[in-house]
Amino acid sequence: MPFGINPKAKLVKNLFAADIELKPTRDGYGLGLVDAGKKDAKVVVLCADLSESTRSHWFKKEFPARFVQIGVSEQSMAAIASGLALAGKVPFISSYAGFSPGRNWEQIRTTITLNDANVKVAGAHAGVSVGPDGATHQMTEDLALMRTLPNMVVLAPCDMQETKKATVAVAGVYGPHYLRFGREKSPVFTTPATPFKIGRAEIFRFGRDVTIVACGILVHEALKAAEELRKKGIEAEVIDSHTIKPLDAKTILASIAKTGCVVTVEEHQVDGGLGAAVAEALGAARPVPLERIGVQNRYGESGEPIMLLEAFGLTSPYIAMAARRATARKAGKKVSEVPDYMAAAERRAVELKKQVISEALSRAPREWGGKKGNIKDLIKKSK
Repeated sequence: MPFGINPKAKLVKNLFAADIELKPTRDGYGLGLVDAGKKDAKVVVLCADLSESTRSHWFKKEFPARFVQIGVSEQSMAAIASGLALAGKVPFISSYAGFSPGRNWEQIRTTITLNDANVKVAGAHAGVSVGPDGATHQMTEDLALMRTLPNMVVLAPCDMQETKKATVAVAGVYGPHYLRFGREKSPVFTTPATPFKIGRAEIFRFGRDVTIVACGILVHEALKAAEELRKKGIEAEVIDSHTIKPLDAKTILASIAKTGCVVTVEEHQVDGGLGAAVAEALGAARPVPLERIGVQNRYGESGEPIMLLEAFGLTSPYIAMAARRATARKAGKKVSEVPDYMAAAERRAVELKKQVISEALSRAPREWGGKKGNIKDLIKKSK
């Protein structure tokens, strides 16, 4: 039985190196739009006043006559796109995920999926890694919202390369699709040669002891966790489940039949997303120990992206903890009522908050509870 990175996955050679290329997944969306536009003149792009943030302005530069700036009107954007699709176009609608599908879900439901209209919904700035924008913009419920809609296909690509492939792919397939991506730079660890097909999960690493099913930028964290586990004698199989709906239950269940336990990993609420989809498949076919890494029934916070990923328990050390807990449960061992990875994340969140508050106080005047002198002196110095 082979262990380690799947050579057929064609991942980068410097997978865990410090100099691995970093690019935001939204870049893949912008590049994919341009490629899709070149392949098909029916592709049009609508944006809700966020063309640079979503990278849809790259399409606008190449095809200005096929780009429509709707303004801050996500509900109208969904309805107009549906009309364009029913008239034979292939429209992409671009906004922050918090606004589309967050604000216009009813229009997506009634005008797009109810009519099975060929609209591609692109949700940018998803997950807590958005960073300083805070809870209002850190959409962690979108996969759940879109999974429930009949006719909707839901994707969360793992890096810039895969987002580009996904964007081109959905343009060539009829029907409503939701494509999720983020703002922060993340490792580009797949290559143009890495296999990709909508609805098919890819095994990036072979293992025998635990299956880790991940999506989005946390797939790389899952691979890092697998490397940590290998040093402890645990071989983890890592699956990139970029398509959340329809879930590739065949590939995932075949892996779990071999390993006997599973960890799901997503930058999304643990309820309703990838973890829920895998749990549903397990409940119907093969109940085994399951641990779910994700946002644990809370909203996001403002902060640096990496700090937030740590504070929410979404990085490789927490994934490794969850994997060890799953393997312990598989072996019939007693485990704590509160998962250790959740408790560790809570402790880390407290540490980071204290660190941020301490740093802020070091720059604040004493009148405001800080340590930096008085306000008048600080004003004089600034002048």
